[in-house]
Amino acid sequence: MNFLQNAIDAISLGAVYALAALGIGLIFSIMRLINFAHGELIMAGGFTLYTLAGQPLLVLILAALIVTSILALGMERVAFRPLRNANPATLLIASFAVSYFVQHVVLMAFGSRAMGVPFLADLATSVEFGGLRVPRLQIVTIVVTLLLMGGLVAFFRLSRIGLQMRAAAEDFNMARLVGVKANRVIAFAFAISGVLACMVSFYLVAQTGSVSYKMGVSMVLIAFVSSVVGGMGSIAGAALGGFLVGIISVSLQAYLPVDLRPYRDAFVFLIFILFLFWRPDGLLKSRADRERV
Repeated sequence: MNFLQNAIDAISLGAVYALAALGIGLIFSIMRLINFAHGELIMAGGFTLYTLAGQPLLVLILAALIVTSILALGMERVAFRPLRNANPATLLIASFAVSYFVQHVVLMAFGSRAMGVPFLADLATSVEFGGLRVPRLQIVTIVVTLLLMGGLVAFFRLSRIGLQMRAAAEDFNMARLVGVKANRVIAFAFAISGVLACMVSFYLVAQTGSVSYKMGVSMVLIAFVSSVVGGMGSIAGAALGGFLVGIISVSLQAYLPVDLRPYRDAFVFLIFILFLFWRPDGLLKSRADRERV
């Protein structure tokens, strides 16, 4: 029974990590940019919920989705589009600069203390079946993640812009030569990453009941690790890596000796460092990185 309980916890946490990793992996697949400012999109969703606390739930959700999408588009237009032809190191530094700037704008506006937000408090209760007690938040998280992933698969396979994004991920220069509009594709990618970041912020706020200006920092680090493990540039790999990191994290929390549990994250990173010695390209290598003959 404990195994089933831990399995549900692992899948739920992995679902959140997968959403965060998808936001990182999507941008990297097209621009070869590791956007560490993705954590500030998560933070923006949380502070939108805080600012509009007391409004109807639908208003809160729509407002947060709009704010994070607009912020993501603003990052792309102001910070990354002028540097699009720069080397990856320059883009990486730019992402750190954007992250630092947005964090400190929020710090000046709201202060450094975490603030409580009553959001989806009803999901804190548990559902009991077959001897298992599963929080409603975990059930909703798993279901929403699966729906979002299914929606993304359909979007990439069936829509015109989705097909263009897949083409850009495989060979951006060739895609431009056959008529794919680079600005449009990249803007869509950033908007989708904003939506994914917002969904992560919903989970974090519902789980902790609070927001802070650093709430996205640890999550973006986990998302980056998940993307590397899954295979940088592979969107499917990013999702797979997120689930794998979640499963291993919960497993260590459950089965490590009690004295070692405070060091769980250190063990998680150690495991994946060792994993990358064995498979440095990650679990799934993107098509863009495969040798063409």
